[in-house]
Amino acid sequence: MTKVIHVHLIFEKKDYYFGSISAIYDVLNDVQIGIKQSTLLHAGLCDGGVKLTQRAIIRQSHLIRSGRE
Repeated sequence: MTKVIHVHLIFEKKDYYFGSISAIYDVLNDVQIGIKQSTLLHAGLCDGGVKLTQRAIIRQSHLIRSGRE
């Protein structure tokens, strides 16, 4: 299964979807998100896990794909 990290910026009312925590910081910075990359990497996000900051809601889940080709 493919991991997906959803970042919802509370004040900007924008949603972003990433394949890794490192990819988040290629697009957004720690001020926008409200947490530094090293802290988020050590937060232990797992499937269904949520990390709340004062500026963002960060969720990790998995991408569901059809079995049909």
